[in-house]
Amino acid sequence: VLLNPRGEIYIGQTNDLERRLAEHNDPEFRGTLHTKRRPGPWRLVHSEQFTLRADAVRRERGLKSGQGRQWIRTQLLA
Repeated sequence: VLLNPRGEIYIGQTNDLERRLAEHNDPEFRGTLHTKRRPGPWRLVHSEQFTLRADAVRRERGLKSGQGRQWIRTQLLA
């Protein structure tokens, strides 16, 4: 879970967290529209590790749900 100074959140999964965070904060990187439309700098506020990618994708979907976003706001950003 990434957060920018305007309080906007980004939820995603990757196999290389440091590289992905750097891409989100690089104004020249063209691989993601979300962080181009919503400027950073982005900072990491939460991460979880999973052995299986399928589990990471499942958790990502859960965090992107209404309940997941509410959990982020109350547990991580309060």
